[in-house]
Amino acid sequence: MILDTDIHNFYEHLVLKEIEKQGLDRTLPAHQLADLCCLALNQLPSHYIRHEVDMLYFTTEAERTEMEQKVMTSLRLAYDKIQAVPSR
Repeated sequence: MILDTDIHNFYEHLVLKEIEKQGLDRTLPAHQLADLCCLALNQLPSHYIRHEVDMLYFTTEAERTEMEQKVMTSLRLAYDKIQAVPSR
C-alpha cells in the first residue's frame, strides 16, 4: 500500500471542487491558491477514504450537505485571510 496514492482526505476533493465552482482558480495566482487550500483544509476535520464512491454509499444527503457547508465556510475564512495579507 502506498499512502499518498491509496488514501486521501475527502475534504481535499470538496475544497478543490468549490474553488472551481467559485472561479477562484481563475482569479487567484498559484501561490495564493495553495495558501487558500492549506488554510481551508486546516479548518476542516479529516475524513480519509480510499475511493470516492464510498462516500456515495456511506454518507447521507444531510451529511454531504453539511460537509459542503463546512467547506464554503472554511474557504470564505481562508479567502479573507489571504486577502488581508499584502501581495508578494
